[in-house]
Amino acid sequence: MSQSRRHYPAQPALAVSIAVFREGKVLLAGRAEEPYRRMFTLPGGLVETGETVEAAALRELREETGVLARLSGFNQTIQHISRDAAGRVERHYVILSFAARWIAGEGRPSAEVAEIIWRAPGDYDGLSLTPMLPHIVADALRIMDGAG
Repeated sequence: MSQSRRHYPAQPALAVSIAVFREGKVLLAGRAEEPYRRMFTLPGGLVETGETVEAAALRELREETGVLARLSGFNQTIQHISRDAAGRVERHYVILSFAARWIAGEGRPSAEVAEIIWRAPGDYDGLSLTPMLPHIVADALRIMDGAG
């Protein structure tokens, strides 16, 4: 979906995100582009036609950060709807979020990600975060704790 089709869309866009855990830390990606430029969030992006949501989450992680992971489970659905001053829907994403265990890769910046950091869940001092990120990470951590 082109950037122009994401802006004032005719329908919601289906997207994924992925919380990857390694040695008690979660991978956070500093966005390079709008929306949320210079804010930290989970890696993710749009699902491509013919692609499962699970495959999309792992592909987006690899493309954006160079990290490989194994999915541990589905976390939750996040709905992002933003409106302009006139009340028109400017952006609408339905994001399926997953929890995963790190396999390989330290993480590296890309066209969409300006910075990669690994942080202990809850240790977000000094970071500008996307809405709901602490809650999403906390829920993903519970999935990881249950996955063993």
